[in-house]
Amino acid sequence: MESVQKVDQELSIVENGTQEQSQQANPGELKTDIFKKLRGGFFLVLGYLLSPLCWWNDLIFNLPLAYGFGYVCSLFSANLLVPCSIAGYWISNVIGILMMQFGSQDIFQKEPKERNLKKEIFSGLISSTVYTLVIVALIQLKILDAPNLFSNG
Repeated sequence: MESVQKVDQELSIVENGTQEQSQQANPGELKTDIFKKLRGGFFLVLGYLLSPLCWWNDLIFNLPLAYGFGYVCSLFSANLLVPCSIAGYWISNVIGILMMQFGSQDIFQKEPKERNLKKEIFSGLISSTVYTLVIVALIQLKILDAPNLFSNG
């Protein structure tokens, strides 16, 4: 019986020491971890709003950004408004997907892992390009109806 009590005492001493060590080591790590998760959450939400995964974002975010990009380009040449607006829309989708990738890694990844920026950018470019091509094909096949915003009449 005495040996069981000694083992219990030793275990409680070890647990108390472990808790004290974890409490001493955690405040700095906890602040960094919270900041990393908040930053990741911000990037994930903002990226979602810019990405093609959000169905209502185009009217509020992507199209005004794309039109602004096209307008700035049209200051150099009036013929650049539509092509640069399309490019701006595509760029906003790519940035959204990349921001979602960065944010989700900050939130869900437990241990720091080396990021491969080229691979992440490549996958973002591919997925946004495929999405854009699908939308253009649906418009060309008259499955989706696009408003005629740039007509003169």
